Amino acid sequence: FHQQLQYLVRILKMASTAISTVQEKLQTAATDYRNLQKDMSTNVEAKSQFMQQQQENQMVMKELEVLEEDSNVYKLIGPLLIKQDLVEAKSNVGKRLEYIGNEMKRQDSAMKSLENRDKELQEEILRLQTKMQTLQSKAAQN
Repeated sequence: FHQQLQYLVRILKMASTAISTVQEKLQTAATDYRNLQKDMSTNVEAKSQFMQQQQENQMVMKELEVLEEDSNVYKLIGPLLIKQDLVEAKSNVGKRLEYIGNEMKRQDSAMKSLENRDKELQEEILRLQTKMQTLQSKAAQN
């Protein structure tokens, strides 16, 4: 009887250690998941901001396209309006639109990567939860 009791105590200690290990991994995965959600939110905000900038710059470009070649164009620099050549203004807005487009592509790529990581973490958390339930069930049976 004493040997059986010692055997059960050892099994319970091993189960307890295994449960603790899985709990720690689960907590780490949950923390990673929360951080990932914050990163995804930041990415969405940045993309939204770039979309707004793109729309604004597209409107400016449309306005520049309808101007006559000899029209006066002014650029706001700080509190001053500085006269600017129409061709130069179109070029600057075009470059800005190109930059914004590239940044939006970069944001899309980053979001896809974050979404993949999100899926991986969800699967890992589910796997750990299942493992935890199995260990707890086995410990309860002993």
